[in-house]
Amino acid sequence: MSIIQQIKVLQAQGYGVSAIAEALDCDRKTVRKYLQQTDFSPTMPAKRTRASKLDPYKATIDAWLEEDTHQWYKQRHTAQRIFDRLGEEFPERAVSYRTVSRYVQARRRAAPTTGTLQLEWHPGEAQVDFGQADIIEQGTIVRMHALCLTFPYSNAGYLQLFRGENAECVVHGLVDLFQHMDGAPQRMVFDNASGVGRRIGERVRMTDLFARFQAHYGFETTFCNPYAGHEKGNVENKVGYFRRNLLVPVPDVPDLLTFNAALVTQSEQHWARRHYKKGPAVATLFADDREALRALPPQAFAPYRYTQVRTDRQGRFCLEGQHWYSSAPECAEQAIIVRVGAHTVEPLAADGRLLTCHHRVYGAERSDSTDYRTTVHRVAQRPGAWRNSPLRSGLPESIRIALDQVARADLHAALEGLAQCADRWGFDHAVRALEEAVVAGRIQTADIVAVGRRQALAPVGTSNVVDLRRYDALLEGRVAR
Repeated sequence: MSIIQQIKVLQAQGYGVSAIAEALDCDRKTVRKYLQQTDFSPTMPAKRTRASKLDPYKATIDAWLEEDTHQWYKQRHTAQRIFDRLGEEFPERAVSYRTVSRYVQARRRAAPTTGTLQLEWHPGEAQVDFGQADIIEQGTIVRMHALCLTFPYSNAGYLQLFRGENAECVVHGLVDLFQHMDGAPQRMVFDNASGVGRRIGERVRMTDLFARFQAHYGFETTFCNPYAGHEKGNVENKVGYFRRNLLVPVPDVPDLLTFNAALVTQSEQHWARRHYKKGPAVATLFADDREALRALPPQAFAPYRYTQVRTDRQGRFCLEGQHWYSSAPECAEQAIIVRVGAHTVEPLAADGRLLTCHHRVYGAERSDSTDYRTTVHRVAQRPGAWRNSPLRSGLPESIRIALDQVARADLHAALEGLAQCADRWGFDHAVRALEEAVVAGRIQTADIVAVGRRQALAPVGTSNVVDLRRYDALLEGRVAR
């Protein structure tokens, strides 16, 4: 640029073309060129293009990349796959993998993007999503599903852990959080979670349980577009935040329900920090969210679904294709109703009476859950099965030893007494009554029921042991009347 500046300076001083060329020792054509030029503004540099061995195949590669925009993002062409396809369809191609890779990278960098908008969230609006996290249960690491509820306006959030991502888990967790907050959000944003519902175009299909849950609390529901997690970025980020801050190191969880209750408090402890953009503390901003919550109805929603199943000859039924649960032997080969929750599976009798309660099992492997307590009546009817029954294995050792030695009639009487006490006061109470009857050496049905009644009617905090020796002596005639 310095030679051009000198030419323009000499021109301004009145020098002609020949004089300038002689003074600067340059060609007259060069001087004339710059004397005639009037615009020296910077121009955008033009990229030099040169022929490439890939030129004959670029149209084909572009067509493959265009097709990829209509496919699932996890099932699109990689540079390696494009290189391999070129070799399959154009055996004569003489280009290297590096050449193909550079072109694919350049095309993807130049591809137009839709970008994202900065959204404005109002008080009372919430986002819900699941993540994953590990816990330790009984010495084993278990992968759990972390349900996260956040309020983007204040950046407040809650975390709960479940074994699945079905409708029962979503509804159970949200009901507990609504009761804790004493209100329900005005609107909640979900992704296309199968446990809640699914958006196909403009049509949304909800699961029956979630639809009832929404009607119960009256909130509005919005579903994101497929593969558009950025539309609920607040909760996406919060899942990772809670995992790093509440679940590191990996916690040892003796009881999941108790741990979830503690997570509610631990989540709120993180509200003391300042909002990353607005300035005030998260807890202060959440006061606006709480003010905007919908009032709760008088009754809390029951987060269960009811399903009808058919039992086999042993009174067992199957859920999800691989998990088997016991009902009761008297319900064998019948259609029964089962109440299914996030944590429990409860078969019900025809009159609505609860037969038993199982812990719900998740996973792809087959499982068998049996409650031996439901077999009391059947074993009492068939005392010959006592030795090999699950009931015998579940009773205390003192009862097993005693009943193993009695005659069949006495065994039948003892088991019938156990069954009657279980019906009236519960199985655990019945076992205590039978234990006391065994110690006293009186295991007839009436004896066991009498002990059970006395234990049930005894005032709380008093001893159930009554000294009957004077009455025995009186009956034997050893005490004067």
